[in-house]
Amino acid sequence: MGFICGFSIATGAAARLLSGYDSYGNICGQKNVKVEGIVNSGLDLTQKKYVFFLDPCNVDLVHQRVKSLALCVSACPRKELKTLADVQKFAETNGSTLCSYELQPSEYTTDPRAAKLCPKYPVPESAPIPFFHRCAPVNISCYAKFAEALITFVSDSSVLHRLISGVMTSKEIIMGLCLLSLVLSMILMVIIRYISRVLVWILTILVILGSLGGTGVLWWLYAKQRVSASAVETQIAKDNLQALLIYAISATVFTVILFLVMLVMRKRVALTIALFHVAGKVFIHLPLLVFQPFWTFFALILFWTYWITVLLFLGTTGSPVPNEEGFVEFQMTGPLKYMWWYHVVGLIWISEFILACQQMTVAGAVVTYYFTREKRNLPFTPILASVNRLICYHLGTVAKGSFIITLVKIPRMILMYIHTQLKGKENACARCMLKACICCLWCLEKCLTYLNQNAYTATAINSTNFCTSAKDAFVILVENALRVAAINTVGDFMLFLGKVLIVCSTGLAGIMLLNYQRDYTIWVLPLIIVCLFAFLVAHCFLSIYEMVVDVLFLCFAIDTKYNDGSPGREFYMDKVLMEFVENSRKSMKEAGRGGGAEGRELKPMASGASSS
Repeated sequence: MGFICGFSIATGAAARLLSGYDSYGNICGQKNVKVEGIVNSGLDLTQKKYVFFLDPCNVDLVHQRVKSLALCVSACPRKELKTLADVQKFAETNGSTLCSYELQPSEYTTDPRAAKLCPKYPVPESAPIPFFHRCAPVNISCYAKFAEALITFVSDSSVLHRLISGVMTSKEIIMGLCLLSLVLSMILMVIIRYISRVLVWILTILVILGSLGGTGVLWWLYAKQRVSASAVETQIAKDNLQALLIYAISATVFTVILFLVMLVMRKRVALTIALFHVAGKVFIHLPLLVFQPFWTFFALILFWTYWITVLLFLGTTGSPVPNEEGFVEFQMTGPLKYMWWYHVVGLIWISEFILACQQMTVAGAVVTYYFTREKRNLPFTPILASVNRLICYHLGTVAKGSFIITLVKIPRMILMYIHTQLKGKENACARCMLKACICCLWCLEKCLTYLNQNAYTATAINSTNFCTSAKDAFVILVENALRVAAINTVGDFMLFLGKVLIVCSTGLAGIMLLNYQRDYTIWVLPLIIVCLFAFLVAHCFLSIYEMVVDVLFLCFAIDTKYNDGSPGREFYMDKVLMEFVENSRKSMKEAGRGGGAEGRELKPMASGASSS
């Protein structure tokens, strides 16, 4: 990937991307070399530093570019120019010629070629894009057709206009609700940290009340607005009424399903309390764990910015080639034109690598906490100590683990692309086989992701390589499959209820706030945006808690086998966790399920690991 970046910069792609170039192959703001067979190429454009499109709103969706003649100008028009006379006056006043190079400003209103070589008027007010030297219209309404073409499921363009206007009108409310979801996630993490014993029951009660309350409010708003809509016959009122009906029915179905699931799992809810209590202690001693999503998100944003920048470089890399319209395009020939394929593979692999680094960091910190008998002897910052071990010893482990995920993810994405391209063309059998393959690869990817996370924990404990750690983790998980199901699944379900609570709270606040704008704003899209963002934020924060729970269980499984509580072989685990397991074992024996896999002792993951 470094070679791809260096190649694109060395071939001049960076200059063409940042400074911009016109339709004749000239880079704006510098002297240029003549391109054979192309008029107006090789010009000295030192004083003309901005790219100006004669028709900036003419977007070619197939080739993802502005389908317009591009010129280098010395200044962007900062006010709307309604006639060619205004364009001529702008050129004479500012010295910025907006028509093609072969026309002089004095010829704008007299030369018949001006109809093709001058901008389409009225010329919209535009301003240069920072760092990229392109003149872009200040009013983005001219791109409405482009947005309508992208959203193909909207047959009536007026629907899209109302949706977009609803988002723009409610942008302050959307930003406030997104901030609210972030605050609620932080509060939930604090609650988990300090009152983990009662958190499970609090979450259960709040989710029940929240789902019932949200469903009731939706039906109440639907009934109220149905009465008012009969008096006010507007399209916005009808859209909001239909949206409320859909929301109310969906909320009712979701509430019923949620109640049924909670009814089935009610006997196992108590088993998670002790595990949550120990995980809460981890966050008390390792408060920096809460900020792991921020560092990971920041690293991903930096990498994605770099990746998109290099991708744009690749889009302007190559040799100048005349097209059928007589203008210049830059194209790569030979094997180098397939470099972007490797660039896509790098996007997947390095993104997975960054996520794997987070998992290894969390695993290393929690392992340090678990296997330190005297918690006051913990390192000053276990998180930084874990990062140091990751960089010094375990980068190859996370690279291999993330590469395995990439090997599964790429074929699935290729099959999804083929399925999309053949939609409506393939027969039923081929469609079923494609979907089955995609589903199998998705399941394999999820299983490997879970196994990788446990392999990183085994690496943090035993300092073994990836393959050995994955094998040891797989063996210990299989031998304790029922405990994994009883602890991890119920714990994950409780964390899912936390996500539901944040989404329901944010969505309910959004409904109450947006309801005041129902007469002049359609708020379907703003509410969807807010709920999606709330779920994303809640998932980022609570996924760290989920990782801690999984790491604690694997540490406990090893601790149980290596030590038996006798002098010299004392347990490392927290007393609450030991009581939790003993109580669950007793309850299973009473139910007649004490034998078999549940009654066996845990086997060691590696010989000689007791030295750890």
